[in-house]
Amino acid sequence: MLTFDIPTLPTTAERVTDENISAAIELFFLTKKGVPSHLMDVATSSGIVELTGFTDNLLARTRAEEIALAVRGVRGVVNELVIRTPYVPDADLQADVTRALADDPATSEYRSVRCTVADGVASVEGTVQSWAEQELVLNVLQGVRGVHRVAADDLTIHRGRVFNSDQEITTQIERRLNWDIRVNSALVQVRTLSQHVYLSGKVGTADEKARIVAIAYQTGAARVDARDLEVAYWALGPELRRDKFAYKADADIADAVRDTFRYDPRVLTAEMVVSVREGVVTLTGTVSNLRAKRAAEQDTRNVVGVWDVHTLLKVRTERLSPDADIREVILAALFRDPYLRDVEFRVNVQNGRATLYGSVDNHFEQEQVGEVAAGINGVVDVENRVDVPAPPDRHGLRSVFLSTAPSHPATSPNPDFALTERIQTRYFWSVGLHAQEVQVLVENGRATLTGTVDTWQDRKQAALDAYEVGARDVNNHLRVTTDPRHLGAGL
Repeated sequence: MLTFDIPTLPTTAERVTDENISAAIELFFLTKKGVPSHLMDVATSSGIVELTGFTDNLLARTRAEEIALAVRGVRGVVNELVIRTPYVPDADLQADVTRALADDPATSEYRSVRCTVADGVASVEGTVQSWAEQELVLNVLQGVRGVHRVAADDLTIHRGRVFNSDQEITTQIERRLNWDIRVNSALVQVRTLSQHVYLSGKVGTADEKARIVAIAYQTGAARVDARDLEVAYWALGPELRRDKFAYKADADIADAVRDTFRYDPRVLTAEMVVSVREGVVTLTGTVSNLRAKRAAEQDTRNVVGVWDVHTLLKVRTERLSPDADIREVILAALFRDPYLRDVEFRVNVQNGRATLYGSVDNHFEQEQVGEVAAGINGVVDVENRVDVPAPPDRHGLRSVFLSTAPSHPATSPNPDFALTERIQTRYFWSVGLHAQEVQVLVENGRATLTGTVDTWQDRKQAALDAYEVGARDVNNHLRVTTDPRHLGAGL
């Protein structure tokens, strides 16, 4: 039986303690999947989290940091996790990384990018057009099992002869921050000098700070200095977000969506038409691959004022590949994925539509299977029939973060009550959900979520969190307050 005994719950206005933060992160590691929780240690000092121990792949190392950043009260993360990957001979690993770059719809177009492997280190060289393209290359290489480090000093960004002025860079960053629903930039100042961006002010979470830095790089900064951008717990207050969710005209929303596409190399060359009516965005046109279609929808949902997205995009691949070839490429990609290599899958492909079969341990792995298949050239749609067995009775996984006094568990705790507690605990420690009005009802392992959240991203995360802590099914009846019909009610 795993128990986490934290005797008191801080009120919303209080600063959470380092001990509570460490315990919450360890609980998240235990339930979120994709990280080897038993091999990692967490220590927190003044809100700065240090992660030590081991993971068996680079994706898990990055995921561990992202999980920690998403915990309330965290001001920063020092990631000291060491990678211990299973041994893969250099010749095999060289073939895997080369094929991974060639199979990805985006990186397959980066003709000058080359990668060599020695002792598990992937050294990549060449030229890309932006920081975002550079990140796509690194993400592909990190997703190959056996790579324990990526050396990218020789992967350079070609910025061209035409540069935006410092004022233009500042203005573009500020505009993107204002329209990105994932960050609250009300207290953030941006200054640019010789293409070096300096960020200062206050944000509510370490996750927001990381996103703001990434946005600055995506917008064209040669370097970003965020030392003066502080994480302050009080900056999470909903009063600072009121202007963020104020009414936005449809024409302005459409312009913001198009601007977002300009900075995403996955959709940059797509021929899309954006139309907006009462906050509902409709995307029409063609894209060259399924990942671009998915990225376009997600980019759109991240824009302030978007109430819903109707994606009518058609996938039209530039090169037609036989279904049998696509099937083999998908199976090879699943085999080299560090999360999925040891799982047997069946893949059927008909006219570019891939249907996936198999069984995995959790919803994280199920989603990973779909993402891997969607990232293959020639795939126009994915039907994910991979099964996740019902979770075992996990009422022994207990937390008393929600109690203002020491907890005394019953001799035979009710499983539905225990699951309700786990879900509420997850929401309490989530930077995005802790202050939102979410009610949880669990019956026979099925969680029903009601109430309101600020964004579609919050709505999706609430359901995912419920699954991760043991819900057999989730009825998500949460309403989004950015729905124009609800804006008048305020936050």
